[in-house]
Amino acid sequence: MLNATDLQRLIEIITEEVMSASRRPAPPPSQCACHAVLYECCPDRLRGVLDAGASRIGLHASGGAAGSVAGMIDHTLLKPDATRRDIETLCREAAEFRFATVCVNPTWVALCAALLRGSGVGVCSVVGFPLGATTADVKHYETRRAIFDGASEIDMVINIGALKSGDLPIVERDIQAVVGPCRDANVVSKVIIEAALLTDDEKIAASTLSKAAGADFVKTSTGFASGGATPADVALMRRVVGAEMGVKAAGGVRDYEGLKAMVAAGATRVGASAGVRIVQESKGGPPPSANAPAGY
Repeated sequence: MLNATDLQRLIEIITEEVMSASRRPAPPPSQCACHAVLYECCPDRLRGVLDAGASRIGLHASGGAAGSVAGMIDHTLLKPDATRRDIETLCREAAEFRFATVCVNPTWVALCAALLRGSGVGVCSVVGFPLGATTADVKHYETRRAIFDGASEIDMVINIGALKSGDLPIVERDIQAVVGPCRDANVVSKVIIEAALLTDDEKIAASTLSKAAGADFVKTSTGFASGGATPADVALMRRVVGAEMGVKAAGGVRDYEGLKAMVAAGATRVGASAGVRIVQESKGGPPPSANAPAGY
């Protein structure tokens, strides 16, 4: 339960965002009127395009450029038992299929940066992962170290316990501790809210704080909690952050149908360990077998 001070702070942030939006000019032609999101991310438009069999989608958001299906996927391997050989394979696949990034634990950032140099594929690392329960100053250092090692994108986990306790100033400082050094280094920042553990009000609060802090993306999940991305969560987050931010769906996106559902809901980036399979399906390849391994 929020106390009076924290509730007032959240109201002030939301009011500032609403007032800022009201001062903006009318949406340009590149923005749909029905959902107030980027035209190419309009759920109604994309649903028809994808259902008709399109295998390539031009999408862009903060920190990302237009590209293919592969270009909106963070090719992910965050398992604790991942080996050097596994990471090398991940990078080879990322370079071959031209994924947006590889997403790896901090210990592998320097290796990935070396392997992918000149490939056009970025290196994404995680901070405060997967629990979000480290302090803001530790997350700040983790961020700076990952950037030093070659990360071009950072996915940080918020202080989930603080959010659920109603300690919004702590969550705000937590996010700013990561977004600040990312902004200074021109690195993309994504804020993982772990939606499966939150009420809708908490999802709104977390997304609002992420936008107020200047993050580039808000992200659904780590993939290590009780549930992953859902279209409903993506749609809610998109409504809160508007068209200015990216929304990343992660956790349980295992096939092309799953990716299409997330895009239709408003996602502009997807994190998946099944990226190769998704791209192959998007080009008309066979669907995954029923006993295929689950995504992260």
